[in-house]
Amino acid sequence: MGLGSKMEGTSAPANRRDPYEVLSVSRDSTDQEIKSAYRKLALKYHPDKNASNPEASELFKEVAYSYSILADPEKRRQYDSAGFEALDAEGMDMEIDLSNLGTVNTMFAALFSKLGVPIKTTISANVLEEAMSGTVTVRPLPIGTSVSGKVEKQCAHFFGVTINEQQAEAGIVVRVTSTAQSKFKLLYFEQDETAGGYGLALQEDSEKTGKVTSAGMYFLHFQVYRMDSTVNALAMAKDPEAAFFKRLEGLQPCEVSELKAGTHIFAVYGDNFFKTATYTIEAVCVKTYEETTEKLKDIEAQILRKRNELRQFETEYRKALARFQEVTNRYSQEKQSVDEMLKQRDNIHSSFSVTRPVNNGGGAGSGLSNGSGRFPGEDSKAESPGEDDGKDKSAKKKWFNLNLKGSDKKLG
Repeated sequence: MGLGSKMEGTSAPANRRDPYEVLSVSRDSTDQEIKSAYRKLALKYHPDKNASNPEASELFKEVAYSYSILADPEKRRQYDSAGFEALDAEGMDMEIDLSNLGTVNTMFAALFSKLGVPIKTTISANVLEEAMSGTVTVRPLPIGTSVSGKVEKQCAHFFGVTINEQQAEAGIVVRVTSTAQSKFKLLYFEQDETAGGYGLALQEDSEKTGKVTSAGMYFLHFQVYRMDSTVNALAMAKDPEAAFFKRLEGLQPCEVSELKAGTHIFAVYGDNFFKTATYTIEAVCVKTYEETTEKLKDIEAQILRKRNELRQFETEYRKALARFQEVTNRYSQEKQSVDEMLKQRDNIHSSFSVTRPVNNGGGAGSGLSNGSGRFPGEDSKAESPGEDDGKDKSAKKKWFNLNLKGSDKKLG
């Protein structure tokens, strides 16, 4: 379900002023008063009407940014309590005015959109101004019937849905589909008594569902919600881990939950970058879908409860994650410390257990050689003084004896 606050770009201006001051409304202004003030200023400063006035373009951005805050109950509450800092922590959406883009920029935008990058686009000021002045052509769309057509880019086809008391009490659903997978917006306009025309109240961007693109608005007499998928996409771009916790934040309450008997104005806006949008629109009474509507009411209540639980769980998760990171860092440090100590121990052991090579050249530093190449035991045994003396004496005695005997015989 689209909100009027999504009608224009919401990029933050460089120098931000108080949103209430920008829109010239008081802090206790109602939603309708804020919406009315925004419509007038947005049309006044829209780039389509001020192509040669860059100052008007900046004022338009400021007006759109201010309205994006005050039109969203949660953002308004955050701003009232903590100012822009609370909003900066959450981040703001951004939309592109296709009518204000050049051909090259439009091609890049189309490429990114084709690749799945969420790009929000604004509605042409010409369409809004024609609706406000009441000069648009409105075709009837009876309950239970469907109408098909093709709408040019940045143009809109308007339809009037007339419902009676019983149908209004039961609830109404308006839906648009495109088998050609065209990109479009489904718009809902309210009667503007001051201008005599129609003011944009809700918008829903088409999304791909299976082999078609579709968009729907539900008026079921209880609070219904729209899912803004770009919230999760932006969170994913900033922090993939945080995207899970932001996934349900895209569920936003719709400003209009029921329709009264009478004629209501809807429109299909061509949001393709280059070509026409092919569509089929129909309005149905949900009297025969009571079971389905109760399921919708129940599941959205569950999602809201789960969203609150996730907000609390995120705090716990962040604390646990910080603690995990702390012990993981310590684990790495302790592992490195142990590895270094064991390495030092192994080096010391190696100095004892590994035998050094023998130094054949001798020297004072060699403990295994005395310079002769023989072990000390062998040296001492071979050079024992006692044994050498005995051998020499015996040898000499024999030798002299032999010589003496030989000399005796010769003499004799």
